[in-house]
Amino acid sequence: MKKEKNFYKTSKIQRTTFKKLFFYIFVSLFFYSHSFADVLKPSVSIEPKEVVKIQLSALMKNDSPYKDRGILQTWEFAHPNNQRFTGPIEKFTNMLKTQAYSMLINHQEHEISEIFKSQNLATYEVIILGKNKNYFKFKWQVEKNNFEGDRKDCWLTTAVSQPINLGSSI
Repeated sequence: MKKEKNFYKTSKIQRTTFKKLFFYIFVSLFFYSHSFADVLKPSVSIEPKEVVKIQLSALMKNDSPYKDRGILQTWEFAHPNNQRFTGPIEKFTNMLKTQAYSMLINHQEHEISEIFKSQNLATYEVIILGKNKNYFKFKWQVEKNNFEGDRKDCWLTTAVSQPINLGSSI
């Protein structure tokens, strides 16, 4: 009789433990998949200027809703050649956090002006107001991707120039 009670107790504890474990796994998977679901993927329907807007808007709120989401979004729209040169993502993240490009992260505002656009190439002048109240100018280039795969014919960033400091807004 005593053995049966122990079996019942053990069985009940195992079920409770299993339920807790299942709950934690479910919650973890939900948040993991949900956290990256908000990152837009390149699409043939996204115009070149919109690519630049997507990247700048994400960098403007880099850590929302999670740390470095803006950098991840920017990486998604980087051309494969650009990714090979600046990647992997950890290297790209570190590059954006250096003094050369850090003003892009959590900047206050941006303005995008078209300089040139052809069938496969577009160049924009981007002026941002950094969080330190200085304006910076960049040349932002996007190209239509001609590599096979899910990004074929999508506009992707191929180059961003070094910033030119335009001075203080104060």
